Amino acid sequence: MFQQVPVLPVVVPLAAATSVALLRLLHRRRRLTVPRAAVALALCVYVAGVVANTVFPIYLDKPSGHAAWDAHLELVPIVGYELDDALMNVGVFVPLGILVALALARPSWPRVTAVVAGLSLTIEVVQLVTAHTLGGGHVADVNDLLFNVVGGVLGFALLRVLERVPRLTGLVARFRWQPGTD
Repeated sequence: MFQQVPVLPVVVPLAAATSVALLRLLHRRRRLTVPRAAVALALCVYVAGVVANTVFPIYLDKPSGHAAWDAHLELVPIVGYELDDALMNVGVFVPLGILVALALARPSWPRVTAVVAGLSLTIEVVQLVTAHTLGGGHVADVNDLLFNVVGGVLGFALLRVLERVPRLTGLVARFRWQPGTD
């Protein structure tokens, strides 16, 4: 059996440190409230969950192989991609679109899309690198990137719809880190 880097001792301290940093940032900007702290904590828990499920397992003693870099890389979009995987990736990234929009100073379609795409691309690159350097067990897939971005954009669209419901406008504003939107 292969020895693995344990997930929780890595991800929990990372999430805790990030939570403290975000809460301090809100405090320094005099924007710290319970709803905004909830967004910060949700963002940290969300990212920790994504990291735990996309980067790990990392093996410490996996037998070395000489697989080509493209052995853990899928660059052909849509072909052979399962509908269940697409729906899962969309669903997993809907919350990120909402959380990013609440945290950005001036959320807009290009900004939210760029942040979501940047995070998704980072995940895919880390999966590729860990597969070849640390014995990671994932494949970097252009389809994951595509459907992650679709999910993030749908999350932002959902937030925009909720902001236009008169009874919810004030509620959404309380969670927003900065007043107003583009």
